[in-house]
Order: sequence, then C-alpha cells, then structure tokens
Amino acid sequence: MKETSGSIFTISELAEELGITARTIRYYEEVGLIDPIRHEDIAQRLYGARERVRLKLILRGKRLGFSLIQIKEMIDLYDADPTEREQLQRVIAYGKQRLIEIDELLQDMQVMREEIMEYHIRFVERLNQLKKG
Repeated sequence: MKETSGSIFTISELAEELGITARTIRYYEEVGLIDPIRHEDIAQRLYGARERVRLKLILRGKRLGFSLIQIKEMIDLYDADPTEREQLQRVIAYGKQRLIEIDELLQDMQVMREEIMEYHIRFVERLNQLKKG
C-alpha cells in the first residue's frame, strides 16, 4: 500500500526493520509517542513515514539514556514549534544533563575498576604465596 506522502507500514514490518517487538510499538502508541493510521475497514494498525521517523527518534533517545517522558516532550515540541527553537533548547538542556550523568557514571566506574584491580593484585599475590608455601 502507498500513501501520498510516503510508504505505509504494518506493525510487523516496522518491528522487523527497527529490531524491536510489535509489543514495544504498541506500548509507544499507548503512551502517546506514536499514532497509527486507523481505517474502519482495516483492523490492522498501519503506520506512515512520520511514525517511522518518530520510532527511530524514540529508539535513538532510549539508546542515549533519555526517559520516555523526555523523548515525548522533545518530539512533541517539534510539532508545536515550527521554528524548532524551543525543541533545540530542550534537547540541549537534556543533553547537558545526560552528559553530567555520564561523567558521574564514568567516575564511579573508574573508582570501581581501581578497587577491583587492588583486590586482583592482592589475591594474585596471596595465591602465589600459597603456591610457594
């Protein structure tokens, strides 16, 4: 099937293309992130190019660690503000916050790595002592 503005996709086509489950797509619909095309004569969910792009943005946002609430807000701002200023400001703010969180995680991971290395060295030394002794 074709739509004048682009392709029409079934839920299974999108799920396969994007490497997610149909259940995930239905969940994103349930929380208002996407809106399928509904026809009275067709019981099947159909999705246009707009919803396909939105799904890609959702998946990218999830991969980058944003919450679904943040993702929905950023995507909805695109529709609400044709100048994109408000959307860009929000994306920048969320991005800065995410960078701070990532830096904190990296610091925590570095501390954890150092602690594990200390134990590793101690345990190797102890094992060597036991072998000699």
